[in-house]
Amino acid sequence: MHTPSPERGFTLVELLVSLTITLLVTGAALTTFSNALTVNDSAAQLSDANQNLRAGTNQLIRDLMQAGRIIGPEGIPLPTGAGVQAFSRPGPVAGLTFNLVVDDDTTLNLPSITTGYQLGPTINGSRTDIVTIMTVDEFMPVLQTPPTVPATPTAVEGTIAPDGRSVTLPTTSLWITGDTTNDTPPIQKGDLVLFKNPKGMAMVTVTSTDSTHIYFGANDPIDWFHFNQFSVPQVPIVLIKQVADTTTAWTQRTTMFRALMITYYVDNTTTPEAPRLVRQLNHCPAATPDCLLFEPQALAGIVEDLDLTYDLVDGVNNPTNVTSLPFTGSGVTYNSNQIRKVNVHIGVRSEVVSKPAQDYIRNHLSTSVDVRSLASVDRYANQ
Repeated sequence: MHTPSPERGFTLVELLVSLTITLLVTGAALTTFSNALTVNDSAAQLSDANQNLRAGTNQLIRDLMQAGRIIGPEGIPLPTGAGVQAFSRPGPVAGLTFNLVVDDDTTLNLPSITTGYQLGPTINGSRTDIVTIMTVDEFMPVLQTPPTVPATPTAVEGTIAPDGRSVTLPTTSLWITGDTTNDTPPIQKGDLVLFKNPKGMAMVTVTSTDSTHIYFGANDPIDWFHFNQFSVPQVPIVLIKQVADTTTAWTQRTTMFRALMITYYVDNTTTPEAPRLVRQLNHCPAATPDCLLFEPQALAGIVEDLDLTYDLVDGVNNPTNVTSLPFTGSGVTYNSNQIRKVNVHIGVRSEVVSKPAQDYIRNHLSTSVDVRSLASVDRYANQ
């Protein structure tokens, strides 16, 4: 006869032990998952900060490397003499003017790099710097004046007016039509034009255009910089003519370039909670039509540091890490025309607070840029 065995379940102790083990395993798994989310959050914030840092720094470095292209270390002569107005400088606040280099003959020169120590806003208790770079548009075709055959100028030729206040171009001019091959827009108001020939250089602001002309109007709001001061004693566009007067036809062979003025600064006004590194091309008065090209462009956020120093060359002392120019050291006064290297420091933070640190993720980058077009020095300039 079969005797059934009794059915036995888990004891209370066994149930508690198994439940404890299950909770421990589940807790460990949840902790690992939470840690993974935390690491992922930190990595995402760090990646975001690094991406912003690279974006802003790479563009600034490229522009610094092009500083002084065609222009060289001597800078660009500006109108000089009695009654000359100060030359306005783009930046994070209104009222800035350029710190120009004065030659022995009192000529005012706009350097290829203009320093701006602590002219930017204060971020986290520290003042930021600004910098202005002068270069030449490498994609815009250059023009030659006067035309080889005056009656039939080509698409890359033009005629400068005797008083230097306009240039006459053929309707086929690449400066009028634009250069579709290089995706370059036509010249427009607010552009800067650089004239260069064996007698020197000059720069003016384009205030208007039509189908055959570029005009450089005096006392025009578009000339925000005050480069078109034709009434002062020394006007560079007149001085570099073969005959320096305003009635004789222009005969000196001259090359015309589109010049670019590029200013970098930290903008904490547009978005106060998220300061941005801004790249400002030239400048155009607010609410001016056809000036969208010159609107400030935000390159990176959120930027907390922009610090710039400069290495100089004089052949003797060659000071390094100079913060502001002009600078006097070892009994020598140095100016911006002696800049050969720019040392850049940029600091950024993440857009949101990192959960593990309960603070923003921050990263900094420091690098040095050799300014290629300023590396050579004319040893015979003062001979």
